[in-house]
Amino acid sequence: MKKKQPQKIIMKFGGTSVGSPGAVKRVISLVSSSKEPVAGVVVSAFADVTNQLIMAARLASNGSKEYNKIFLEIADRHIETVHELISHSKIQKDTLEQVELMLEELESVLQGVYLIKESSPKIMDTILSYGERLSAYIIAQSFFDSGIKANYVDTRHLVKTDDSFGSARVLLEQTYKNISIYFAKSKQTIHIITGFLGSTVHDETTTIGRGGSDYTASLFGAALHVSKIEIWTDVDGVMTADPGKVSSAFSIPQMTYKEAMEMSHFGAKVIYPQTMIPAYTHKIPLVIRNTFNPSFVGTIISHETSNGYLIKGISSIENVTLVLVQGSGMRGTPGIAARLFTALARRNISIILITQASSEYTICFAIDPKDTLSAREAVEEEFIHEMRDGYIDPPIIKEQLSIIAVIGEQMRKTLGISGKLFTTLGSANVNINAIAQGSSERNISFVVGQKDEKKAVNAIHQAFFNGKDPKQIHVYLVGTGLIGSTLLEQINALKLIVQQENITLKVVGIANTKNMLFNQQGINLVSWKSALKEEGTTTSLSRFMQTIIKDPQANAIFVDCTTSDEIAQWYPKLLSATISVVTPNKKANSGSLTHYHAIRDAAHKTHAFFLYETNVCAGLPIVKRIHDLVATGDEIVTIEGVLSGTLSYIFNNFVGDKKFSEVVKEAQREGYTEPDPRDDLNGMDVGRKLLILAREIGLPLKLQDIAIENLVPQSCRNAKNVDDFFTKLVHEDDYFEKLKKQALREKKKLVYIGQIDVKNKTFACKLEMVDAHHPCYSLSGSDNIVSVTTKRYNKTPMVIKGPGAGAEVTADGVLSDIITVGKYYAYEK
Repeated sequence: MKKKQPQKIIMKFGGTSVGSPGAVKRVISLVSSSKEPVAGVVVSAFADVTNQLIMAARLASNGSKEYNKIFLEIADRHIETVHELISHSKIQKDTLEQVELMLEELESVLQGVYLIKESSPKIMDTILSYGERLSAYIIAQSFFDSGIKANYVDTRHLVKTDDSFGSARVLLEQTYKNISIYFAKSKQTIHIITGFLGSTVHDETTTIGRGGSDYTASLFGAALHVSKIEIWTDVDGVMTADPGKVSSAFSIPQMTYKEAMEMSHFGAKVIYPQTMIPAYTHKIPLVIRNTFNPSFVGTIISHETSNGYLIKGISSIENVTLVLVQGSGMRGTPGIAARLFTALARRNISIILITQASSEYTICFAIDPKDTLSAREAVEEEFIHEMRDGYIDPPIIKEQLSIIAVIGEQMRKTLGISGKLFTTLGSANVNINAIAQGSSERNISFVVGQKDEKKAVNAIHQAFFNGKDPKQIHVYLVGTGLIGSTLLEQINALKLIVQQENITLKVVGIANTKNMLFNQQGINLVSWKSALKEEGTTTSLSRFMQTIIKDPQANAIFVDCTTSDEIAQWYPKLLSATISVVTPNKKANSGSLTHYHAIRDAAHKTHAFFLYETNVCAGLPIVKRIHDLVATGDEIVTIEGVLSGTLSYIFNNFVGDKKFSEVVKEAQREGYTEPDPRDDLNGMDVGRKLLILAREIGLPLKLQDIAIENLVPQSCRNAKNVDDFFTKLVHEDDYFEKLKKQALREKKKLVYIGQIDVKNKTFACKLEMVDAHHPCYSLSGSDNIVSVTTKRYNKTPMVIKGPGAGAEVTADGVLSDIITVGKYYAYEK
C-alpha cells in the first residue's frame, strides 16, 4: 500500500520579514526547518522598496530628475544584498546578471515616465512589479546558494486578472487551473513566489491591491489544497487591540474568519478581508506568525473559535467624518436611503458605517474626511427640492471622530455585552455620537470623538480582557521635590501592585522644573531620576498638560506635588478630560472662588475625583472628616487648632533658655520650615488651610476675610535675604522671650491657632496662650491638632491629632488619596 504523503503548507513573508540580508537568512532558516513540507514561499518586496518605487514614479511624472537618485538607492540595495547573501561565485554571477537586467528595465520605464510626464495605473503596476520580482528572485537564488532546491515563480504567468490596474480582480477559475498545472509539472522542492502580482489575459502586468501578497498566498493555498497558510509578519499574531494604543494588548490564540474580517475592516492591519476569501471558501486555516519571534504560536484563523473571552478584539479607525441627514419629510417616504447612497456611490464615496433612527427621521453615515466636501455636494444635489421646501435639512457634518468596533463570535450568544460596553464608556466619560450593530451580532461599532479614542479603547480592553487582573491606574506626577520623590519611593515600595485593592499603580509621566518624561509602559521607579535627566525633554508645562489631556490613559490620575499656582490653574481642564487630580498643593482650594467652583463643576460633570486631604495637616484625615460631617447633615459650630507643623515645632521647642531665633534656625536646619522661614512665620500657610476648611463647610470666604497675625517682626519683613533675616531676628528675641515668660507665669503655653466661629462669623489665625484644659496644650514635636464642635459633637468636641509635617506623612496622605481613586476604578469594572 502506497504511503500517503503529508499535506504541504504555504508560507508568506512580508516586507519587514525580508527587510535585510539578515532577515532573509532567518527566512531561509524558518523554511528549511519547517516540520511540514513547504509547497511554496510567497514574498513581498524588500521593506520600503514599494514606497521608494511609488516616490520615484511620482517624481519622474512631475519632471524631477530626483527620481534617478531613488532608483540608484534601489539598485545599490539589491546588488549589495546579492553580495551579502550569495557566496558561491557562479550563483552570485548569474544572480547579478539577472538582477542588473531587471534594474535596467526598471530604469528604462522610469525614464519613459520622466519623458512623457505621466504615470498611468497601468505603468505604475509595471513599475511596482519590480519590487516583488527582484526580492523573490534574489531569495530563490539565496536558497539555492544554501543548498536548498528552490524555484523562482513569477506569478504574472499564473495569476490572471481583469484590467483594473492598481487593484485588479483575480479570475479565480483560470488562476487556480494555472497554479495546479504548474505545480503538477514542477519537480522543485520549494517555490519562491512573487506576491502582489498578476497579469491580464493579454499578459499586461497588474497588481492585486492592498494586502496583495497575503492574497497571493491564499490563492496558492486554495489552488493546491494545502493544510494551512502561514502569514509571517513582525507581530505576534492578531492582537486584542492596537498595542500602540493599549499597552496591555496581547495576541489572540484563535479566531474565526468572520471575526478576522470584522477586525480587518475596522483598522486591524495584520491581514485583509480579501486575503481570507480563498482560505475561507476552501476551509484552510490561516496562521499569523512573527518572523522575529518564531517560538510564539501566533494566531490561528479558521472556522472554529475558542470559548475564552466574551470578545475577540477591539479595532478602530482614526479620523472619520460623520454626515447627518435628517428632516420631517424623510419619515415614511420610500426610497430616501436608496437615493442617498446611490448619490454617494456615483461619486465613488465609500461608506464606513451607517446608522438610522427607527423614527426614520435621521440617517447618519461615516466617511473618509477627504470625501467630506464631495459627500455634502452629493446630498445637496440629490435632495435640492426637499431642502428647498424644508422637508429635509441641510447635511450636518461632524469631523475629528473615530470609529471603534468591538468584535467577537461569543457576543451573539451572551446577554449583557452591550450593557457592559456602554456602562464602561459612560464611566470613562466617553460620549457616543452614533452606534451600529449588525444582525450577526458579532460586531458593535460606535463613533466617538477622536480625542477620546485611545481612552475608550483602553477602558473597553480593561473591562473585557483584564477583568480578573489588577486594575491599572496611570499616574502623572509633577513635582519631584521632597514630597514627590518620597511618594515615588512609596509607590515603588508597593511593588507596583496593591494586591488587597486589586489595583496596579503605573507612573507614566513625571515632570519637574527642568525635565519631563513620558513612558506609557511605565517609568522605572528605581532609576527614574537618571531616566528623567537622560531620556526626558526640557519641561514645558503647557506641552506636558496638553499631552495628558489630548491622549489620556484610562483610569488616569494627575498628582501635583508642587506649590505652583500656575499648575493649579490646569485642574479644571484635567478634570474635564476625566483625569482625576490628587494634590497637597493648597493654591487651588485657597485661590479665587471662581476657580474653586470651576474645579468642582468640572469634577461633578465628569465624575472625576479631586482629592486634597493633604492640603491641611499633611496626612491627618481632617478634610474628609469635616466633609463627611457636612454631607450627613451635621452643623459645624467651631473649628480650631494648630494647623502648621512648622509653627507647632517652633513653639513646642521654644522652652527653657532657648532663644526664639535659635529655635527658628533649628527648625530650618531640620527641614521643618520653607527655605525662607518668613513664609511660615507670616501665618499665610495657616490662613490658607483655615480658608480651605471654611470653604469645606460651605462658607464662601476669601483669604482677606481671615484675620492673619504675622509673626515676622516688622524689622525683619524687608530683610534682603534669609541670612539678613536671621541677623535681624536676633534683635527681636527679647519680645518673644517676654511672651514666653508671661505664658509660664500664667501656667499656659504659646500656640499659633487657626479659628473658625461660624455663629459669630469670626475667622482668625493668631498666637495665643492656652492652659492645660485646652486641646492644643498637650501638643509636642511637629504634631497638629484640630478640634471640631458641631451640633452633634457639642458637649465634647471631636479632636483629630497627629503628625502635621514631614515628607513621609504628606506623601503617605497623597498615596492614600491615589489608592482611594484606584479602588473606585477597580470597583467600577
